[in-house]
Amino acid sequence: MEETLYYYCREKGEIVVEEVTMPNDFGIVDTLSCRLNLQQHFIWNCYELKVSKADFHSQAKLSFIGHYNYFVLPEKLYLTVQEEIPRAVGVLVFHPYLTEEMDVPGFFTTEKKPQRQDLQVNEAELLYRLISAQAREVGKAKR
Repeated sequence: MEETLYYYCREKGEIVVEEVTMPNDFGIVDTLSCRLNLQQHFIWNCYELKVSKADFHSQAKLSFIGHYNYFVLPEKLYLTVQEEIPRAVGVLVFHPYLTEEMDVPGFFTTEKKPQRQDLQVNEAELLYRLISAQAREVGKAKR
């Protein structure tokens, strides 16, 4: 799911990075993406990936601090927990391809659109956290 989400965000013209530590004890966002809108303002999306019911119900903090926030779930899990998803949170359901001949492992359907909310953290600090996470990934690639 993580690999497919990365390419999904990139296809939409977004900057995307995984495992971004948030300020002010807001936890770690599994995947954070952003893009500039026509008015040159950032639009921030947070994605929390869950693979099982135990994972969905874990005590790990949900870092839904973006303008738009999503759960990314396999279809079977979505059908099990759909009534528990907060009203403002969207859902992308992952569908794996049956063949390995594709460039990515699967695709998403939007089962629930998120509602826009105000950022829950300072935008300059959020941008700094995104850049820091990307620098961490560049450092890994250079090793």
